[in-house]
Amino acid sequence: MNLAAKYTAFIKQHAADLGFDHCGIAKAVQLDDDARRLEQWLHKGMHGSMHYMENHFDKRIDPRKLVDNARSVITLLLNYYPAQQQQPEAPKISKYAYGQDYHEVIKGKLNTLLARMQEAFGAVSGRGFVDSAPVLERSWAQRSGLGWLGKNGNLIHKQAGSFFFIATLITDLALEYDSPVGDYCGSCTRCLDACPTEALVAPGVVDGSRCISYFTIELKELLIPEKMQGRFDNWMFGCDVCQDVCPWNRFSKPNQTIEFAPIPEILNFSTKDWEELTEEEFKKIFRRSPMKRSKYAGIRRNLRFING
Repeated sequence: MNLAAKYTAFIKQHAADLGFDHCGIAKAVQLDDDARRLEQWLHKGMHGSMHYMENHFDKRIDPRKLVDNARSVITLLLNYYPAQQQQPEAPKISKYAYGQDYHEVIKGKLNTLLARMQEAFGAVSGRGFVDSAPVLERSWAQRSGLGWLGKNGNLIHKQAGSFFFIATLITDLALEYDSPVGDYCGSCTRCLDACPTEALVAPGVVDGSRCISYFTIELKELLIPEKMQGRFDNWMFGCDVCQDVCPWNRFSKPNQTIEFAPIPEILNFSTKDWEELTEEEFKKIFRRSPMKRSKYAGIRRNLRFING
């Protein structure tokens, strides 16, 4: 077994040991096609008020600008599909936010994986990223054979659907690379047809400025545009409609990550419970939850909007 094959086998085995569900590896190169698509998307203003998307363009499209002498991009998927669902009439929360903040959970696993690589291989440079850095993680997941980009813009794994967090580890190690897989959406348009705000403007193109997740999480203004009134389908934090209707998610299985066990209040709160929640209680219950990103004021705003 050559060195690249030995390193690759080690990384994939330890990724599985740390609880990652899937691991794929691609060669670190500049993403020219993605650069053109991203430029057009930004030019059309589909990022809304998410101005951070305009920053570090060169780093987004070239991992070698994030890690010196980068040679490989390791992509890891971690399932977050919950075993239990919310009360049917309650304000809806995206499934990714049922448990602890995934940034903290995954960052720890990435640091451990890199430490094990350094212990086994010697001087290895690398950086791990989880959704909060200029990395086009879905493109790298696609390049490394972990799935294809669905018409809803999400990565879809043929055996496991799309309810996954995507993490990236860029390293200067030369490894064995996986091959991309085909697109299996076919003629299906269920996600395009189901989007409550018509944010899926074309197959694979999400107008972020129309997305319910954008309005309920990213938008920091006091008011949600009136033209969206009555179109949120009771979503208070995030939105899963385009994933819930996807036929490939019939293969989703409950996750095995203990930190992603649902916060009891998320499963059990009624509309009345949410309305009576104080800021102090919110900070205590959701202190380790992704919901803290919207802050108490944001949750109150969203609740008023969907109940209006």
